[in-house]
Amino acid sequence: MLITTTPTVEGRNIIHYRGLVTGEAIIGANIFRDMLASMRDIIGGRSRAYEEALQKARQVATEEMVVRATAMKANAVIGVDIDYEVFSEGGMMMVSLSGTAVLLSGEIPQEKLPTTK
Repeated sequence: MLITTTPTVEGRNIIHYRGLVTGEAIIGANIFRDMLASMRDIIGGRSRAYEEALQKARQVATEEMVVRATAMKANAVIGVDIDYEVFSEGGMMMVSLSGTAVLLSGEIPQEKLPTTK
C-alpha cells in the first residue's frame, strides 16, 4: 500500500476516492520511563524509551489505517497527516493518522534496492 503525505502521486491518476481512513494508537507511559525521561531532561540527551514507544505507536496506527484502506479496496492513502497528543492526567500518549483512501491507476511500483558490485 502506497502511503504519502502529498495530495497526489506523480505519474499516477486517481481513479476513485474511497474515503477518509484513520488509525490510532494510545500508549501508556509507565513511571520508570517517566523518571528516566525526567533525568534525561535534566542532564540532556534523548529519551530512547519514549522514542521507541512513539515509534511503535506510529507503526500500530499506520497498520490500522492500512487495514481500513484495504477493506475499502484502496491501493493508496494520500494526504496523510500524523498527530500526537499527550494526556498528562493519565500518563497516556496518542498517535493518530488520517488520510484519504484512493484507487490509483496502474500497478504500484515496488521499491528497487540499488545493487552493488
